Amino acid sequence: MVLGLKHNTNVLVDYDPQWPVEFAAEHQRISVALGGLAKEIEHYGSTSVPGMRAKPILDIIIGLAPLSDWQACYDPLLALGYDYAAHAGVPGHHIFGRGRDHTERTHLVHLVQLGGYSWVSNLALRDALRSDQNLRESYIAIKENAVASAPDSRARYNELKSAFIDRVKTGLGPGFGYP
Repeated sequence: MVLGLKHNTNVLVDYDPQWPVEFAAEHQRISVALGGLAKEIEHYGSTSVPGMRAKPILDIIIGLAPLSDWQACYDPLLALGYDYAAHAGVPGHHIFGRGRDHTERTHLVHLVQLGGYSWVSNLALRDALRSDQNLRESYIAIKENAVASAPDSRARYNELKSAFIDRVKTGLGPGFGYP
């Protein structure tokens, strides 16, 4: 299984059918550690979309209600080998990363408000990519261009993808369950 990416490196790899297996195992570990704090746990991001080329980092979104419960998740996630990415800069997200020897990221956990915009829109984007091959191919092209333009800057890579992602989420509109 290809999972793990060095800090400040952007590389896309072919979809690995072991990613959902890895998610299932991590889902179980997190469920046990967080108990009732994690109202829902979902695999999202490109590794959750069959056939999608992706950075080999497993993205997991955890819905909390209320979001202030994130602080109670801090110690249990640290005990699972995660560290808190205090300056990740994603509004409404509390992000924890796990990896090898703090040199590679293999997993990112995003704690968000269950039913809030981040929860709903990110899962709607995942589902749209899963069901629409043309959208998936367009996104892969955007990602490949972003990697070529920013091979050593995750922030720039994400910035280069953001207009496409925002456009898709806006196009999904109220129909994806968020007014």
